[in-house]
Amino acid sequence: MPAPPDKSAATIATMFDAIAGRYDFLNHTLSAGLDRRWRRTAVRALDLPASPCVVDVCAGTADLALAVAAARPRATVLGVDFAAAMLRIGRDKIANAGLGSAIRLARGDAMQLPVPDGWADAVTVGFGIRNVAEPERALAAFARVLKPGGRLAILEFGEPTVPGIRAIYNWYFRAVLPRLGRLVSKHQSAYSYLPASVSAFPPPAEFAATIARSGFRDVRAVPLSLGIVYLYVAATPEEPQTPV
Repeated sequence: MPAPPDKSAATIATMFDAIAGRYDFLNHTLSAGLDRRWRRTAVRALDLPASPCVVDVCAGTADLALAVAAARPRATVLGVDFAAAMLRIGRDKIANAGLGSAIRLARGDAMQLPVPDGWADAVTVGFGIRNVAEPERALAAFARVLKPGGRLAILEFGEPTVPGIRAIYNWYFRAVLPRLGRLVSKHQSAYSYLPASVSAFPPPAEFAATIARSGFRDVRAVPLSLGIVYLYVAATPEEPQTPV
């Protein structure tokens, strides 16, 4: 059995900083543009109020934060990531969109969010939870910053359930994608890390159970695009009712 990928903060930050300049291009190209649709689906699933406070964890270049702001123009979004080069690109995109007053980006750790207790109506994570060294600690941090009844949406890669499609996808994901990623990004290991980290991540039912154990209710694992991606949706408990 291969050794699990190194998910130390320094390793992950260094890797994503190194590929930051080509990250968006590769995301959109290698997913055939489906990544935009997946983000919009995640935002819709949150059923956000008109003026929500949202924490986007593992924010990267801010695509998911921008999707939240597009859906809710009066949103206040805080994006958190520890890859400085990714955040710089995200800040440029936010400025170009004229959303500097709506979206702020901060360098920080998913397991120790720089956010007050009960501040957020929603927490989002786009393809980043598998990069966290201890997902359970991150989930506890999400629950802490959410209001009672707050919503959680996590996008993460999965594996198609249809046998023939699964075989083709696995060939592309494990053989073709790393080569294309190396060619475009000029980074020798980042796009080999991607399939390795996906393989090491728990299957959907197991990760959904982990979310439920972390203080969330109504947990659902929704397959998107035949299971290439899973959307995990959950909520924190409502405040207990005061007896009348």
